[in-house]
Amino acid sequence: MNLGTQTERFILHFGEMGSRWGVNRTVGQIYALLFLSPRALHADEIAQTLGFARSNVSTGLRELQSWRLVRMTHQMGDRREYFDTPEDVWEIFRILCEEKCRREIDPTLTMLRNVLLEKPTSEDDGYSQHRIAQMLELMELATSWFNEINQLPPETLKTLMRMGAKIQKALSIVNRLRGRTPTEDEFPAEDFAAPPENSP
Repeated sequence: MNLGTQTERFILHFGEMGSRWGVNRTVGQIYALLFLSPRALHADEIAQTLGFARSNVSTGLRELQSWRLVRMTHQMGDRREYFDTPEDVWEIFRILCEEKCRREIDPTLTMLRNVLLEKPTSEDDGYSQHRIAQMLELMELATSWFNEINQLPPETLKTLMRMGAKIQKALSIVNRLRGRTPTEDEFPAEDFAAPPENSP
């Protein structure tokens, strides 16, 4: 498979960013290649295209499969295994978020809950538990919000994300109706200033 200039830049960048996302350069480049490929690729083709050892490609593919970011398929009359990525970028986003939660957020929530089950033995321990409880409340709220958002159809999710500023304005109105005066940043006065006399 021949790589164009833009494709090569994309793949190299994903490799560089891999370590920041918790994967090595090889895994990042393999994923980027499969994401951009118009067809499923087998491991030998991936190794040849990227210049990696076949064993490194196999290891990288197993890791990507554990993240559910690549799928293995077969083709009629060919014993080799082929790999591709989901077509829908929103599905990829969902999978990535779910896996990050499973691997990072869920273990932290379990640890925090277990700590709060222990009885504090000193005033300092009591203060620590108070702070841990605040952290747990925040993380549980964020997790609950994510789980609800994750159930939305992609089109609804796109619309919601594009409405960011409008949602902020709507929340400001709710706060005003509840009796809390929003700050100027939340609720600019000009947004609700009286219209000119000649306006319709």
